[in-house]
Amino acid sequence: MTVEIRFDERVAIVTGAGGGLGRAHALALAARGCRVLVNDLGVAAQATVDDILAHGGTAIADTSDITDASAVAAMVGSAMSAWGRIDILINNAGILRDKSFAKQTPAMFDAVLDVHLRGSWNCTQAVWDIMREQAYGRILFTTSSSGLYGNFGQANYAAAKSAMIGLMNTLHIEGAKYGIRVNCLAPAAATRMTEDLLPVEALDRLSPETVAPGAVFLVSQQAPSRCILGAGAGVFSVVRIEETPGLALGAHVSAEDIAQHWTEISTQSGAQPLAAAWAQTQKFVALASGSNPE
Repeated sequence: MTVEIRFDERVAIVTGAGGGLGRAHALALAARGCRVLVNDLGVAAQATVDDILAHGGTAIADTSDITDASAVAAMVGSAMSAWGRIDILINNAGILRDKSFAKQTPAMFDAVLDVHLRGSWNCTQAVWDIMREQAYGRILFTTSSSGLYGNFGQANYAAAKSAMIGLMNTLHIEGAKYGIRVNCLAPAAATRMTEDLLPVEALDRLSPETVAPGAVFLVSQQAPSRCILGAGAGVFSVVRIEETPGLALGAHVSAEDIAQHWTEISTQSGAQPLAAAWAQTQKFVALASGSNPE
């Protein structure tokens, strides 16, 4: 029997929720009983709140700049003052400053990393102790196929989105004993950020509403942790980072040895994910010891 996913008495902060994906996430959570702090710049946040209220939900607007740690602290304080807890954080806010790498300026790089990476870090750190003390939390980072696979003209954006995976991996480890689950969503959607990049027929299929169920699941009580979920047009996939078993070539290995054995190193069967950075070190030591006892 399917159990309905509900968020009654839960509190969520959704950044960049004035439109596009963030708005879809906020509306979907509110429709399932969640109280939502809608963050975005300007009047957009209030427009989403008005829609939630019109449908019988509970929400408040916030216009804090997430790149400003003090403003983020005030935003979190608003949620705590209103509802006394924070269960969910969806780091969704983002910007684009696309240009080929040869033409990309430091200012374009800094602006994108400030919003995506520093903004996500600011918001997550501001709720981290609250979630630890509650012994419950759900944090969702927004990565991208650009960060996973690369995309022409998006070196800055890809770097920022790839960083979300590193944050997820570490916070999954550090938050596990406190009941905090941390995941990444890799969405493909028609939003203000992508409307000029996609053909009309694709835009019709890739509505933010087709992605939002993935976000809802990843911040639910039933959520996994350390998952990268691809989502778009009602299609969902899981992205895994795996490592081949490894080949011990000895302590005095040369670059030529690696070249000679490259096919074997890179195409071994049995690739699997590793639990943490230390697991790789342990694997290498075990392989080296077994193959080349001193």
